[in-house]
Amino acid sequence: MARRITIIQGHPDPRANHFGHALAEAYAQGAEAAGHELRRIEVARLDFPLLRTKEEFEKAAPPASIREAQEAIRWADHLVILYPLWLGGMPALLKAFLEQVFRHGFAMTTEGRRWPKKLLKGKSARIVVTMGMPAFFYRWYFGAHSLKSFTRSVLGFAGIGPIRTSLIGMVEGSDARRRKWLKTMRALGLDSR
Repeated sequence: MARRITIIQGHPDPRANHFGHALAEAYAQGAEAAGHELRRIEVARLDFPLLRTKEEFEKAAPPASIREAQEAIRWADHLVILYPLWLGGMPALLKAFLEQVFRHGFAMTTEGRRWPKKLLKGKSARIVVTMGMPAFFYRWYFGAHSLKSFTRSVLGFAGIGPIRTSLIGMVEGSDARRRKWLKTMRALGLDSR
């Protein structure tokens, strides 16, 4: 069954020459070969301000680039979010983007409710995180806390699930390792669960 997939490239460098960009392209190739429809969001190429107050988050109109991103996310059945691990978490630009996109009224609402209503139910996600350290070390020693927080507090709170993750460590390692991950991403794109 064909799915609608939005790929969100969260690397803050707009030059698009990082391994995460190659991973996104491999996933897209697999998804297109399987007949899935694709949209892409390149966070580094968007122009948007930082949110600084609760009022902005809850009531200000989002800029055009954010409204377009929200539409691409609303359209999708499945989200693929890729980013490098920087200082133990996602890059600041991606975090600022998510704060803009996952606003009150888009991802969740509390109007007339005691508990928030999850507005993005029915969507699944795959999170792909690249890092210089071994992935097992991030999981074991650091407990993958930033990833857990993102999946539970942002995506899960909006109703997105199931959420699958791919942690890719030692990205500056061997070419053979990189080729293996590119092949894996193509296969994940074909499957798109």
